[in-house]
Amino acid sequence: MKLPITAILVGAGRRGSQVYGKYALKNKKKLKFIAVAEPIKTRREKFAKLHRIPLSRCYKSWEDLLSEDKFADVAYICTQDQKHAEPTLLALEKGYDVLLEKPMAHTLNDCIRIVKKVEEMGGILGVSHVLRYTGFFSTIQKLIEMGLLGEIINITHRENVMWYHYAHSFVRGPWANVDKSSPMILAKCCHDFDLLFQMVGSLPKKISSFGNLLHFKPENAPKGAPEYCLDGCPARDKCLYYAPRIYIDIIPQIQFMEKSNNKVLKVLAKLRKNYVNFLTYISKIIPQFKELRYYKDFPIYYLYTGQKEDYSDEAKARILKTSSYGKCVYHCDNDVVDHQIVNIEFENGVTANLTMHGFSELEGRTLRIDGTRATLIGKFHISGERIILYDHFTGKEKLVYKKKLTRESGEHGVGDFELIDAFIESLINKNKIQPLTNARDLLESHLMAFAANESRLKGTIIDMEEFRNNAYKLE
Repeated sequence: MKLPITAILVGAGRRGSQVYGKYALKNKKKLKFIAVAEPIKTRREKFAKLHRIPLSRCYKSWEDLLSEDKFADVAYICTQDQKHAEPTLLALEKGYDVLLEKPMAHTLNDCIRIVKKVEEMGGILGVSHVLRYTGFFSTIQKLIEMGLLGEIINITHRENVMWYHYAHSFVRGPWANVDKSSPMILAKCCHDFDLLFQMVGSLPKKISSFGNLLHFKPENAPKGAPEYCLDGCPARDKCLYYAPRIYIDIIPQIQFMEKSNNKVLKVLAKLRKNYVNFLTYISKIIPQFKELRYYKDFPIYYLYTGQKEDYSDEAKARILKTSSYGKCVYHCDNDVVDHQIVNIEFENGVTANLTMHGFSELEGRTLRIDGTRATLIGKFHISGERIILYDHFTGKEKLVYKKKLTRESGEHGVGDFELIDAFIESLINKNKIQPLTNARDLLESHLMAFAANESRLKGTIIDMEEFRNNAYKLE
């Protein structure tokens, strides 16, 4: 296969357009999109214009696109969780190599179907376990492989979902209901299981898990709270989750800037919080201030699916009156857990535990790895990253990795492009051995997530060899 790799895109949403599409525009000698399938017209047309895709290669559905014979090297599948399996299976059947958004699929059966199809067709499947490719987790893996921790004994890993992020995505958003998306531990933590699997270097042996939906339930609603926040909620001045507070006043972003060690961000936070009228005026004169006044990034852009992108306060208020993002968080149809713990024993004897919760003051992962020679403590936050190694023999500590908040810092720590580079490398050099190309290794993190969910629901310890064998019997 030669460069540039030609690709079709199924799903031109945030990941499809802003990650893979952005990569292609910045790396035209490596990747070129030549077709797009997207049901939302504005997204489809915007992507086609940016990538100079002719009208004949713009499709309203993946069915239309994949009804044709293969005409590109790769299919990028970026649909919602429950719509991963069928386009992926058909793309593989057509002979495409595939880069698939995580999770692989929302059911264990569909995951198995995909893996079997990859093996049948002899193609390459990549799943966007992007955290492996960040500087932070790449550094940890190198330290482990260098033997600086000695033999790993135990890992404690936390997925700390910031309070407003959880409410946005898993109470009001597309991942709130298991029947409409997937189990929370799969949707949010297949990244983390993949990391644990890589760091330990062994198959999981036993898994147990506990968790539930504790807070976001009708009985916890403020007295007299209506279905929608803007329908006159009596708790509007006290409720943490009052929708205009998050989507119009952008309080979470202001708090984030206030906590930063960046003095410029602190000044901007004060300006946005206390002098919004002045900011409105000055943004008309100095365009750079429009980004602060009319914030468009996460989670705001989710309000505009298929709608005109008017970011004024008045337009946002109109949307919140009928959008699920404007609903009271205690009156949604959510049923996924808001906290869960998973205990894992691996076949090599290493133990690990994963904690996921939706009430963090900062977004990110924290972990501790205890080995026979050293202890590693890492903080992977959107506000900054650091890894400290504590040597048992010398008693000394060493800062081995540090990264400050930058404009480019994102939810995945800028590992997205590294993932795409690795995938393209696997296409060019199919003899190169790397985890990205092994479908069964990719599946292991998903097996762990499904086993954790089953353990939580049934109150049992899952024997992973039995669970794995039964999974591969699925059709």
